[in-house]
Amino acid sequence: MEEKQYQCYLDILKEELVPALGCTEPIALAYAAATARETFGDMPGHMDVYCSGNIIKNVKSVTVPNSGGMQGIEAAAVLGAVGGRADRKLEVLETVTEEDREQVRALLERKFCTCHLQEGVANLYIRVEMRGEGHCVKVTISGKHTHIERIERDGEILFEDRDDCKQAKEQGPDKRESLNVRDILRFADEVRMEDIEEVIGRQVEMNTAISEEGLKNHYGAEVGRTLISVYGDDIKVRAKAKAAAGSDARMNGCSMPVIINSGSGNQGMTCSLPVIEFAKESNVSKEKMYRALVVSNLIAIHQKKYIGSLSAYCGAVSAACGAGAAITYLYGGSYEAVSNTITNTIANMGGVVCDGAKSSCAAKIASAVDAAIMAHMLENADHCFRPGEGLVKEDVEDTIKSMGYVGRVGMKDTDVTILNLMIGEEEGK
Repeated sequence: MEEKQYQCYLDILKEELVPALGCTEPIALAYAAATARETFGDMPGHMDVYCSGNIIKNVKSVTVPNSGGMQGIEAAAVLGAVGGRADRKLEVLETVTEEDREQVRALLERKFCTCHLQEGVANLYIRVEMRGEGHCVKVTISGKHTHIERIERDGEILFEDRDDCKQAKEQGPDKRESLNVRDILRFADEVRMEDIEEVIGRQVEMNTAISEEGLKNHYGAEVGRTLISVYGDDIKVRAKAKAAAGSDARMNGCSMPVIINSGSGNQGMTCSLPVIEFAKESNVSKEKMYRALVVSNLIAIHQKKYIGSLSAYCGAVSAACGAGAAITYLYGGSYEAVSNTITNTIANMGGVVCDGAKSSCAAKIASAVDAAIMAHMLENADHCFRPGEGLVKEDVEDTIKSMGYVGRVGMKDTDVTILNLMIGEEEGK
């Protein structure tokens, strides 16, 4: 692999695999609010939060970390404004205290914060507006969870990063555009361990820790714990249960950080925990496990570049697909074998809908991982769904691209319908 491409793939891992405290959408809200509060100074008289439909969908039912059990958009935003540390970005709520929580409860009681649906914007869009004593501060996040697009105070623009065309021209093509299955496998084979030791090691440590927490204690629907108690500790069960348990904890207020993938902690856990479990079962070396995790993470990111950060397509599927590919790689699978595993997973589970972040994400993760393991087993038995069957194409890259198009374009109306049902606008029709 050429050094330029090698560095590109390494940069993608380092940029994507970062720690986050809790579900990334409420955390992004808290980050925007914390930034607005720091800009405003004292506590404002009122705060308005304008969100895209996908943000509302992914925050509505999830427990905000370090909140003492509070849920929803207003809770996330007010907690960020009161106790958030903007310099910590996706770990913005790490330092929240009980005193902060008490203040938040009082502010919520008096309707300090009002949420609004903002239409005609990016799928990931947040604008926080604070007003009081004749002053007004506006902070906008768009495109990515920590991408502050604009900061404004009393009509004066303090910061702006909106010239996407200019930025893209200066930076060149998106690094992720160079991703493809064959080169991902080549990179995984050739990457120097010292280059991935920190980024992959941190993923193993943090995601394993929250998974163990989810298996030990009572969170949400306890999907992970239930799988183990009902079906036993077979490797196929453990791989599903470990990933589900991490989501059980994370969706229901656990304050432990996770390493994300494609902007999502659930996807980060789905990419990693099944692979770690299969690596343990096979007693492979740490180096082999790390290389397999490189495959899983990059295959997941490769798919998401076509789908987008937030859509009606459940990201657990693309993440589990990465895990299935990595499991095949772990057992010595060739490029053709890994491609077949990807195809088998997509042909089975592609298009599962995302109806927001909540407890049932853990169940969807378990189902997606089950499909990925079956895809691996089918490939092991020399079975692969054939071109022309549904969205399956002659080449794995075209299959990935086709499913991505369905997720990004084909499911747009589905996304609107889901949001309308969630906020009650379609009820009774």
